[in-house]
Amino acid sequence: MKSHTSFRYKLGGLSQMVKTLYKLDLSKSMEEQAHPGHNRWHPDIPAAFSVDPGTSFRMECKDWTDGQIKNDDSPNDVRDVNLARVHVLSGPVYVNGVEPGDLLVVDILDIGTFQDSAWGFNGIFARENGGSFLVDEFPEAAKSIWDFEGIYTTSRHVPGVKFAGIIHPGLIGVAPSMELLQKWNEREKELIMTNPDRVPTLANAPTPERAVLGTLKGAEFDRVAKEGARTVPPRENGGNCDIKNLSKGTKIFFPVFVEGAKLSVGDLHFSQGDGEITFCGGIEMAGWIDLKVDVIKGGMETYKIYENPVFQPGPVDPNYNDFLVFQGISVDNKDGKQHYLDATLAFRRACLNAIEYLKTLGYTGEQAYMLLSTAPVESRINGIVDVPNACCTIAIPTKIFDKNIMPK
Repeated sequence: MKSHTSFRYKLGGLSQMVKTLYKLDLSKSMEEQAHPGHNRWHPDIPAAFSVDPGTSFRMECKDWTDGQIKNDDSPNDVRDVNLARVHVLSGPVYVNGVEPGDLLVVDILDIGTFQDSAWGFNGIFARENGGSFLVDEFPEAAKSIWDFEGIYTTSRHVPGVKFAGIIHPGLIGVAPSMELLQKWNEREKELIMTNPDRVPTLANAPTPERAVLGTLKGAEFDRVAKEGARTVPPRENGGNCDIKNLSKGTKIFFPVFVEGAKLSVGDLHFSQGDGEITFCGGIEMAGWIDLKVDVIKGGMETYKIYENPVFQPGPVDPNYNDFLVFQGISVDNKDGKQHYLDATLAFRRACLNAIEYLKTLGYTGEQAYMLLSTAPVESRINGIVDVPNACCTIAIPTKIFDKNIMPK
């Protein structure tokens, strides 16, 4: 794979060279890289490199499955994907002088695709292997491949649509302290034990299977592999938030829990709908991201940002302003049971209503489901005070279709 090694930005009126400080070979698995990344959260995973505050740099990223999904027409690789492998992350980055209690300031300068890997994928995970938001309606695996042409994408598996992507990292975060890591593991174990046999599982417990932990070896590797938290959910450190508006121009303020912050990034998406509802949910891709890091000393206390990052979105967004909006309320579609202000159920109903409508346009349920997860749809909690029904909506841009989709 060919890639440039340095790029120039103007930052604060000054021109600054951005070097690629984390390079990857897409033909190799993450543990085979010159400096392996990681797929667990743990404070003892060694940093891949260090930088001073104010530094800008480029990091290359593999797709979140470490290359398990192929550019073909079979969903079997999605069906059989080894989820103990995900997410493979680039990093960690140690920021010199940063201490617990500070805020790490991260600017996303730019994000892009590799010219020789200009495609991505979306998938519906099978119930027995991860599942998805609408797993009861869509229990079987499915896959769609998306080809990139500049800012636009199309798919041979979801015909009749073309839309502009908003490229973003699905996962970006800092390392937890040991105390915070133990809190995560304890509370998630407690949740799992409420229904330990549930399929799909309620949460993902630590497991050494397919762990990648940077340069750790031997007994230290074994210990960290058993303790390290899975990267699947968002947590206080950021993590797998899947916020599509964390795109170029975004500024993120991370609470810092360990010396150096240990910033990591991965799970790049070419595009995504709010909710990422198929779980393998955006258009997953390999690519690169340019970051600038800085620090606000003592910022956690000064700005009361103790848990969970705060971000200022950048100005980049696909310019769609004509939508067809579907709403849902917190009444179960299966048994008609009334629930009290259940926003998750209301959003579920909105998604199902949108899928039923898209089926009238000739799409299969699976195609419609994957479209909602990949296109830049807008989701909202519109009302969460009018008892007993929460109201949520999902808005589909009408101009992404090659025909008029409005009711006639």
